[in-house]
Amino acid sequence: MYIFKKEIDTLKAKGLKRTMRFVSSAANRYITIDKRKLLNLCSNNYLGLANDTRLEDAAITAIKKFGVGAGASRLVSGSTILHKKLEEKLAQFKQQEAALVYASGYSANLGIISSLVGRNDIVFSDRLNHASIIDGIILSRAQLVRYPHRDMEALERLLSMRPTPDARRPTLIVTDSVFSMDGDIAPIPKLLALAKKYDCLLMIDEAHATGVLGRKGRGSLEYFEAEVDERIIQMGTLSKAIGCLGGFVCGSKDLIDYLVNRSRSFIFSTALPAALCASALTAIQIIEKDNTLRQRLKENARFLRHGLQDMGFDTLDSKDTAIIPVVTKEQELTMEFSRRLFQEGIYAQGIRPPTVPEGLSRLRVTVMASHTKSDLEFALEKFRKIGKK
Repeated sequence: MYIFKKEIDTLKAKGLKRTMRFVSSAANRYITIDKRKLLNLCSNNYLGLANDTRLEDAAITAIKKFGVGAGASRLVSGSTILHKKLEEKLAQFKQQEAALVYASGYSANLGIISSLVGRNDIVFSDRLNHASIIDGIILSRAQLVRYPHRDMEALERLLSMRPTPDARRPTLIVTDSVFSMDGDIAPIPKLLALAKKYDCLLMIDEAHATGVLGRKGRGSLEYFEAEVDERIIQMGTLSKAIGCLGGFVCGSKDLIDYLVNRSRSFIFSTALPAALCASALTAIQIIEKDNTLRQRLKENARFLRHGLQDMGFDTLDSKDTAIIPVVTKEQELTMEFSRRLFQEGIYAQGIRPPTVPEGLSRLRVTVMASHTKSDLEFALEKFRKIGKK
């Protein structure tokens, strides 16, 4: 229709039209696109588990017993014993009482937030939180108050100015732990202190922290050596370091019971296939027992980040994560840089508004534990070559 074409033409004119490329290989350190083998520097498969044979074997075994699809929502007939085992494992891994698995991380955020708060409530959200968090708040109809990125003084001022809360209703602070476009980490201990002081719930989106941060890969609380508090809600995904698909939430038993009865994206979605539960269980067991993947990831990220910084590239405040933003500011320059990297054998996506603010377009570079030093040296060589032009 004309209205769609007009909108597409507008996006083209602004340099914001997105197109998809189609990959014909596994999400490994090298991928194949248009019959070309490319070094993959834009995957969230941080530990390389998405194509690990142990996860594949677990999925195949589960498919033979449970089939491919779940066949129904969790509350109808879609919950299997593997869902139960995965939820028990997630709760133990995250050191909370109980857990609930969703079909995706996006649906988890929508369902959790829109169940916890409503029209007369307030949600304090970091300005750079993921879109799924913002959409969950909008869906809830709660008042959205955005505080400047990681600015705890500003957040406290906003909390102190809020109307006297209804003791029967929660006030929610929500934050990413690792910010997906900047690669920096939220100040979790300070957030928890404010949540206690102002009697708020604290919801932490652990999508890019689970499996990556902490001595055992448990995430940001372990990274900061912070104790799990009853007011903390940990949300996460199974699709990043865990290498599968799905979302989850961990918290008190009462919270999980409440979400089972009130979370619409849980109640009305077909269950995650049992095979993915089996693979996720295997991945968490690997993460708990084997620190070598996480250590290799950390070393790879440090090597590439320092190499890019030494060339003068702006990587913002990213540290201790697998996400390295390479800020190029202007969107045209960003996409041209990405195109030239593609020609040189590197796949690194350009990120433009509205995903990031105007004037902060960037290449979102990510590393994996499976990358070799020669892979990363090759990447630095190409960044140096293109950056000089």
